[in-house]
Amino acid sequence: MPTKEQVLEVLATVDDPEIDKPITELGMVEEVVIEGSRVGVKIKLTVPGCPLKDRITRDVTNAVRQLPGVDDVQVAFGSMTDTERQQLSANLRAERGAANPQMDISFASADSPTKVIAVASGKGGVGKSSVTVNLAVALAQQGHNVGVLDADIWGYSIPRMLGVSGKPVAFEGMVMPLQAHGCKVISIGFFTDPDRSVIWRGPMLHRALQQFLSDVHWGELDFLLCDLPPGTGDIAISLAQMLPNADMVVVTTPQQAAQKVALRAGKATEQTGMKVAGVIENMATFTCPDCGSTHDVFGSGGGQELAEALDTDLLGRIPIDPRLREGSDAGLPLVLSNPDVPASIAIKQVAQQLAQRKQSIVGRSLPLSVS
Repeated sequence: MPTKEQVLEVLATVDDPEIDKPITELGMVEEVVIEGSRVGVKIKLTVPGCPLKDRITRDVTNAVRQLPGVDDVQVAFGSMTDTERQQLSANLRAERGAANPQMDISFASADSPTKVIAVASGKGGVGKSSVTVNLAVALAQQGHNVGVLDADIWGYSIPRMLGVSGKPVAFEGMVMPLQAHGCKVISIGFFTDPDRSVIWRGPMLHRALQQFLSDVHWGELDFLLCDLPPGTGDIAISLAQMLPNADMVVVTTPQQAAQKVALRAGKATEQTGMKVAGVIENMATFTCPDCGSTHDVFGSGGGQELAEALDTDLLGRIPIDPRLREGSDAGLPLVLSNPDVPASIAIKQVAQQLAQRKQSIVGRSLPLSVS
């Protein structure tokens, strides 16, 4: 017959799917009852009616069944008291290093381990959001902890492209992001009627972005990708003010008209303090599936010209692939559905470059002193 200590030991391997920490560490294990080969576990949910209750049941059951002599596992649920939720919230905030109860934006600190990448474009229709979600999933596949912030308040599309829906759980002023394909996700689309327009301006946009950055419990991220609206409007300016250490990646198509518009978006960093980390040329070429010939449907050279004008690198050229669009509509990014096609390979190579740059000490202050 297993002991209570053994049960608690295996329960320590079960993470809360929203907070990404062991349920034992979060104080969610209320009771363990052992009767012969039967084990009962009562879990205290952070809020009643947690949408991931089924997943917790499965994970707890699978963990306890591993113990010798266990034939049956019963999982029951309760919920935390107000005092317990307040304590949990305080602990999580303390881990983030927030200096006040309003939760400062931890990503803004100079020693933040998270690399924030703002994905921008000069105009719509260049595939910026598709590139964002595929790049995020590619980074997650490479073992990084990744968050995606859908900062395109008016034209949000990230939820559909990642195939995630629902209402984020909130307690004690803290919001838990939803998860999809190994990425944590937040979007205004989770909080609004999908059939109604979001008609916001200035202060409302600024406050929404601030809450996404400060009130959402992102946990320990390696990368936070922010999908910006096209152009250089209020949101791009607010993000630069809140995250002065962020990098910008500019997405363009090859034709000169798109390149010139994207140049203005990239040049805006000179006034906001951001750094352009590189350029991604989307819809670069098209290979005919019947004859194998390659065509420059949208021209050529725009990405390289843009990179040179911004004094940065061309990170990659992503060819046209109808499956990229199909995957975005279906909520299954191309790097998952067709990982070996040229477009997926190009995206994964860009992800590798960004990961290598994050690990580099280039541009980082060194702890040297002159004696």
